[in-house]
Amino acid sequence: MTTPGPASVADVAALAEEAGLRRVHVLAWRDLVDIEAGGSEVHAAKVLALWAEAGLDIVMRTSYAQGHPYEGDRDGYHVVRKHGRFMVFPTAVVSELAGGHGARDGIVEIWNGVPFLTPLWARGPRIAWLHHVHRDMWDMVLEPDLARAGKFFEHRLAPPLYRRTPIVTLSESSRQELIDYLGLDAAMISVAPPGIDERFTPAGDKSPVPLVVSVGRLMPSKRFDELVRIATEVRREVPDLRVVIVGDGYERPTLEAQVAELGAQSWIRIAGKVSDEELLSLYRRAWVVASSSIAEGWGMTLTEAAACGTPSVATDIAGHRDAVAVGQSGLLSPDSRGMARDLTAVLTDVELRAKLSDGALRHAATLTWPATALGAFAPLALDAIRRRRRRGRSR
Repeated sequence: MTTPGPASVADVAALAEEAGLRRVHVLAWRDLVDIEAGGSEVHAAKVLALWAEAGLDIVMRTSYAQGHPYEGDRDGYHVVRKHGRFMVFPTAVVSELAGGHGARDGIVEIWNGVPFLTPLWARGPRIAWLHHVHRDMWDMVLEPDLARAGKFFEHRLAPPLYRRTPIVTLSESSRQELIDYLGLDAAMISVAPPGIDERFTPAGDKSPVPLVVSVGRLMPSKRFDELVRIATEVRREVPDLRVVIVGDGYERPTLEAQVAELGAQSWIRIAGKVSDEELLSLYRRAWVVASSSIAEGWGMTLTEAAACGTPSVATDIAGHRDAVAVGQSGLLSPDSRGMARDLTAVLTDVELRAKLSDGALRHAATLTWPATALGAFAPLALDAIRRRRRRGRSR
């Protein structure tokens, strides 16, 4: 089920009133201010801000973010940051059962690899946001024993518990992956694509030399090391190529060492975390944005760049298949060799690049955050309405 646009905050408010939802709790692994926050955290922050604008009373519970207070308010909703990356799961559940976060009318669980298991303990209306499955990511970020445990938990143990839980995911390709890999009920999965901020618009001139920009957390599943290898191959055909990698994370020292070993410091820049203004400038100046990630619920950086008129070349994975309109806003590559070929084509073919740039603007125009907020809220409202009707029939 995909919620069509256009939509507004008023639509969320009207649906909340109809469903009797006023106080909503959200359980998440990390908060937006966490040093390793990524697309999932940006998505939650954008949606919850719009829900708060619609009049909902939101409490978000996450793990502790170093250097930030345990509790605080942001964009109209309350954030509770307590306990570490693993302990947040049991302690958040205990807090909810004890009423530590106050009364609630509904609960949203953000299932990011490890679930909070709300079907076992949460009463009343509930949904889960599940952006993508982790599958091979477990082996990249955990020791072998923990990776096997994570795979078993995600693939075998958790899915049967969630078969009656409404699920919201970001793309049709991710939805299909949840059905095929996790065995979740297709009828219970809704799609609500992420929006794009209005500040992402085309302006100014492109870089005078071919510029590839890639944005994301510097972690193994994003495969920036592979992107560096691909860029080295592309530079044989595009000798004045420049690459900027934006983002931070624990893989940064390894990536910097790789660039130094290749002697590529003069044309590959690892920019780290940049300001919103610099990111916007890079999107606008880039000839193409690239992602070599192996798993994404969506490609938010790809659609942000698209709104600036910059096409994409990305791996052919679930999430990217919806963030990129293939042949219109960008190209999807089946493997590293294909990505080198596609990047070279876009960088050297002026007509192809112009066609993809125009298509990127058209594709991005269909994506708004109010539509996302409504699409992410509708399954919770429908669950509340169904439960109320069942209670009425049982009396």
